[in-house]
Amino acid sequence: MIRLILAAVLSVFALYFAYNHNMHMFQLNGYKNGEHFNWIKKNLRSQWLLVWVLCLGLLRVFAHGLWLDIIIFISMCLVILEYRALIRLNTKKKLVYTPRVKRMTVTNILLGCLCLILGIIFLGLSDITSVLTIYLGLQIIISLLINTINMPIEKSINQHYINDAKRILKKSPNLTIIGVTGSYGKTSVKFYLKTLLAARYNVLVTPESYNTPMGVVRTIRESLKNTHEIFVCEMGARHVGDIKEICDIVHPDHGVITSIGPQHLETFFNMDNIKSTKFELADALPESGMLFLNGDNEYILDKSKEYKNKIFYSTGNGNEGYVASDISVSSLGTDFTVTAPNGEKENFQMHLIGQHNVINVVGAIAVAHGMGISLKELKIPVRRLAPVEHRMQIRDQGAVTIIDDAYNSNPVGSKAAVETLALFDGVKILVTPGMVELGDKEEEYNYNFGKYAADCCDYILLVGKKRTLPIKNGAIDNGFDESKLRSFDNLQEALSFAHAIKDQGHKYILLENDLPDNY
Repeated sequence: MIRLILAAVLSVFALYFAYNHNMHMFQLNGYKNGEHFNWIKKNLRSQWLLVWVLCLGLLRVFAHGLWLDIIIFISMCLVILEYRALIRLNTKKKLVYTPRVKRMTVTNILLGCLCLILGIIFLGLSDITSVLTIYLGLQIIISLLINTINMPIEKSINQHYINDAKRILKKSPNLTIIGVTGSYGKTSVKFYLKTLLAARYNVLVTPESYNTPMGVVRTIRESLKNTHEIFVCEMGARHVGDIKEICDIVHPDHGVITSIGPQHLETFFNMDNIKSTKFELADALPESGMLFLNGDNEYILDKSKEYKNKIFYSTGNGNEGYVASDISVSSLGTDFTVTAPNGEKENFQMHLIGQHNVINVVGAIAVAHGMGISLKELKIPVRRLAPVEHRMQIRDQGAVTIIDDAYNSNPVGSKAAVETLALFDGVKILVTPGMVELGDKEEEYNYNFGKYAADCCDYILLVGKKRTLPIKNGAIDNGFDESKLRSFDNLQEALSFAHAIKDQGHKYILLENDLPDNY
């Protein structure tokens, strides 16, 4: 009886910590069974304790003994210590106890109780320890199981919210909806549009990175008012059909495709799928809808041949549409001139740094001008544009300036970021964990990242010794001083080293990407 009580107490604590960690990872993987299963396969070695516990539980069904119970109790204690530590370490984005997580937690508890009852019926009271141990080991995959069980309930709840959002939109017939999508740049363009369109209209945008169907639905249900004239809806995608799903909810009047590139290749598999998915926005527009396309992007140019009604914006590559020219970039900001299709021309100044920001701002200018705001009226709003959080955001800290570009780096953005870093007069330090979700091309892109970082940086500090090896190899192959290239286990160690660098001059630290806890 004492052993049974001890097993029950230890298993409750061990289940709590193991479940919380795995549910946190499941949430970071977007509640997607396929993505979480792939994550489990990649991280199986880090959860060896649960696999070990599962084996012990199965063994105990056939072999009882004090020695085995002692091993099980010790293993449960190790699970508590290990997963408690993991929960404390995973602090970048903590587990959010959303209604969905709460429902899954209740299902997990009920499923555990059912297993106990069945264990007592078929194995007897003496084997409760075996059942508890097996169920603890199953926490490594329990999120997949309970998500499958809850799927009909979740679909029903989501459909209720979607129908409610559609009802709200129908009550706003004069609302103009602008969809914004792209492999990168869509969040920046969305916020730039909010600033520029506010010169004449009452504008609502999806907050932060609310770019999933339920994120869009939540924005509509909680924030859309009768006074809003324009709704700028960011549309994200990780799978074919994701953009269409959002379009079927909001029915956009106009659309912007900011870029197409090798993002989320692990779920899209190839560039053709990415191109067709982004252009699902174009397919959803009415005949009168304006489709604004980044004319600097080769993938967009190739796919756009299939469409008639389109308006390009570019930085002077020969396309018609809105063209930026006379671009002058410094560490203080950027100047450029925009020429509209009707011949209207205006010079703009902004505090945003980097030439790569110009194309996004020109896209926002194109849309605002298409909505009836003259280029002259847009001069002051453009000057007021502020960096989007974690996207080339500058933070001065005395003798150190942080250039925060930590949000979701990509091959194009990472190159532009280090080239912008090179504009500053001082000690230029890159801190990065590299790029992810690039499929089979991940090593190649990170190797190239190392090569062009070597041309722009004085120091390269890598976060994660194994994952960043291609960056290290690329930098060294390009002649970078190996004594100024260091690898660290975590971001804090890298930042501490960066702040301690004794080179003379003001230090500029570029934070390029920051991987979530599931990496």
